Amino acid sequence: MNWLNVTRGGAPMLVSLPHTGTEIPPAIAERLASLPLARNDTDWWIDRLYDFASTMGATVIHTTISRSVIDVNRDPSGQSLYPGQATTGLCPTTSFDGTPLYRPGAEPDDADIHSRRRDYFDPYHAALAAEIARLRADHDRIVVYDCHSIRSVVPRLFEGELPVFNIGTNDAVSCAPELQALVERHCDASGLSSVSNGRFKGGWITRNSGDPTNGIHAVQMEIACRGYMDERADFEPAAYSFERAAPVRSVLQRLFADMVEWAGQQSTQMA
Repeated sequence: MNWLNVTRGGAPMLVSLPHTGTEIPPAIAERLASLPLARNDTDWWIDRLYDFASTMGATVIHTTISRSVIDVNRDPSGQSLYPGQATTGLCPTTSFDGTPLYRPGAEPDDADIHSRRRDYFDPYHAALAAEIARLRADHDRIVVYDCHSIRSVVPRLFEGELPVFNIGTNDAVSCAPELQALVERHCDASGLSSVSNGRFKGGWITRNSGDPTNGIHAVQMEIACRGYMDERADFEPAAYSFERAAPVRSVLQRLFADMVEWAGQQSTQMA
């Protein structure tokens, strides 16, 4: 499974990168209306923004498969995580803007969805579960941090311009209140716009992994792309901007250090 990359660390923190992939198998690519369109909703460069995570001892799980093939951050049953609001599904048939991804009649059927779930979704979540279990065996509590980004303006999904930092904890269900407060303090201190459990409350990874009573605290961070790149209207992604990314990256590095320290406090106290 060369599309699934796991970098193991010993710190009480797991970092998930589910939407940075751009690979689309040829048998699926030939059915698409446009490859650039199918890749347009990628979380561009988010793996570069967080490339410090492994050096801080975090375990990092990363898929290179495009979310247009299958979205590993959706409910595998196909149920919407945001009932009544526009979204994309387990095997998306439209872009965020509502544009059809497939040529007419070439959309994925039940057999396609089943095979994509078997080949990509299930192995990704098996890797998550295995690494969570490994880390919990060594630590009384751990943080599962799910990394995302999105264009600042997507009228079909939300009104106006999205804040730079969008914290999702499934309305404070997926992690301890003090961890959510810690994340909020770092975002607020940055001087950049932020919100908790606004339009994005956390996807399937956050909601399914978070189990605070058993020491597993999950947080999703959705960062508006303008925080680290120049956004553009066409399908070609702008380059990663070191100048734009520097303030955001600095916030994230300090946040990671404090989350690792927070997660380790309980183990220290109980030793």
